[in-house]
Amino acid sequence: MQEDPLDPMTLTRRQFLSASGSLLAASALDARAAGPGPAPRPLRLLLLGGTAFLGPELVQAARARGHAVTLFNRGKTRPELFPDVEKLRGDRDGKLAALRGRAWDAAIDTSGYLPRLVKASAELLAPRVPLYLFVSSISAYAESRQPLSEESPLAALADPGSEDVRAHYGALKAACEKAAAEATGGRALSVRPGLIVGPGDPTDRFTYWPVRLDRGGEVLCPGDGSDPAQVIDVRDLAAWMIRAVEVGLTGSYNAVGPAAPLTMAGLVEACRAPGAAPTTLRWVESAFLEREKVAPWGDLPVWVPSSSEAAGMTRVGNARAVAAGLRFRPLAETARDTLAWWKGLPAERRQKPRAGLAAEREAAVLAAWRKGREPSR
Repeated sequence: MQEDPLDPMTLTRRQFLSASGSLLAASALDARAAGPGPAPRPLRLLLLGGTAFLGPELVQAARARGHAVTLFNRGKTRPELFPDVEKLRGDRDGKLAALRGRAWDAAIDTSGYLPRLVKASAELLAPRVPLYLFVSSISAYAESRQPLSEESPLAALADPGSEDVRAHYGALKAACEKAAAEATGGRALSVRPGLIVGPGDPTDRFTYWPVRLDRGGEVLCPGDGSDPAQVIDVRDLAAWMIRAVEVGLTGSYNAVGPAAPLTMAGLVEACRAPGAAPTTLRWVESAFLEREKVAPWGDLPVWVPSSSEAAGMTRVGNARAVAAGLRFRPLAETARDTLAWWKGLPAERRQKPRAGLAAEREAAVLAAWRKGREPSR
């Protein structure tokens, strides 16, 4: 049992796939969001999963606030983490015995993407856990071309019995949200992140940009730089989720960043570290990139063209979460810390990035682009 290993955000919708939080809770959360330190009241928190990417940051954020944490998982993903944290072993699929008879102040579900499994854990915990936080996704929305808010329609499974996560990631997440809310009588908080980034990111998507700019030289960049981009630092997301639990926030919230609109040009510039090797940014029109089969999101990560059927996935409203205390560190800080983390990885891992253009492919595309711009003779 891990946090979701699948990233729903790809180019097409086929691949890409009403909030009720009280104003009082949101105001209290906003008032506490500014500074570190212990929470007013220590809580007992259960994490379902907790050892992949978001999970460890949640553990760190919870403990920094003085909360006691219990992890429930199979013990297969980085079991060596947090040796002094209580760990319960089991499996979401029918092996929940370790949770029976226990009570916590809240459960945080970072690893649910099948509705029947979320239903099983939420129903078991509901009598003794006042709040169930489910980590969903902006892919839970039915529409992906238009800007999105928490009121936008959610995706629905054409086959309610399907458990094909790759084919129906978003619809399954939406169904999981419903299962959690129904099992707890509405005592659920659905957090819908977009692209989660920062140190430890296993996808290498955002990481591609600070690493590429650090290498220097001629850098292939997509379009004219004006396409919107949205990312959230995993540490900012975790800190806000813990504070949301502290005040008992419920409903649905889009957890995307940054606070102000961001373009691809702004993102690339934020990833250009002071003192890095000299770079020349080459902004290449999307039509040419399409002809060269340079794919948005995979070959040039984070980028979703404004003409794409998935363009709404980079225009997700975050006003509700911001009003409820969600705060963002500077993107340049995220880029700096991500690059430092990357440089500390073993050489064999760095030699096999999981996203972005290989250097040879980038050079070939740029050469073809320059050739096409040469005047006819």
